[in-house]
Amino acid sequence: MTLMRKGIHPAYRPVVFRDASAGFQMLTRSTATSEKAVEWEDGRTYPVVDVDVSSASHPFYTGRGRVLDTAGRVERFNRRYGKA
Repeated sequence: MTLMRKGIHPAYRPVVFRDASAGFQMLTRSTATSEKAVEWEDGRTYPVVDVDVSSASHPFYTGRGRVLDTAGRVERFNRRYGKA
């Protein structure tokens, strides 16, 4: 059985990650540290880490991403280098 060495690992504790642009917060466990704190729904106070992008604001997850004109690019490639 392998045991972790004592005193060399950062504290693993509950932390709130907050995406202010989307108004989204998530309570999870992490080793991230922060001087700021927030009161969670359970009445306890947890450290809060502000993030720029989360699943609530990222275009891939929200469906607001731009679609590239891949068909136009393929047609242009075929015109230039396609079979004669």
